[in-house]
Amino acid sequence: MKWGEVLTVHVVIGETVNLQNDSGDSVVMISFTGHATGRYFQGIILGGATDTQIIGQHGDKHSLSARYMLRGTDYTGQDCELYIENNGEIHEQLEGVLFRTSPRIITNSKALSFLNSDILVGEGLQAEAGVDIKIYSAV
Repeated sequence: MKWGEVLTVHVVIGETVNLQNDSGDSVVMISFTGHATGRYFQGIILGGATDTQIIGQHGDKHSLSARYMLRGTDYTGQDCELYIENNGEIHEQLEGVLFRTSPRIITNSKALSFLNSDILVGEGLQAEAGVDIKIYSAV
């Protein structure tokens, strides 16, 4: 299957909140800001963006789930919003990829309505200001 880049979300990491229990499980909630760039959409991350990471005892499982909204313009110049839910697991780093995800996008843009049902994959890459999330669509 071939993949085409939909957009890149440039994440700037904010405050973190941590919890650990006696069994060795831990949860980290990370607030973040940033913006998105790409040929289909340009915009900013709205307040309330959070990534929740759950790490199993002994670090044997490390899942993540980020939820956030962006406001900007689609490629036709129309104002719109995107909601992104990005779920995945963090594995050993492969070729600069920190993690892979299965994103879901919901948008009110007519021009981007294909994103509401497309098969999407995401990759988290280390960036100077935080993390870049590249989201691809099956083509």
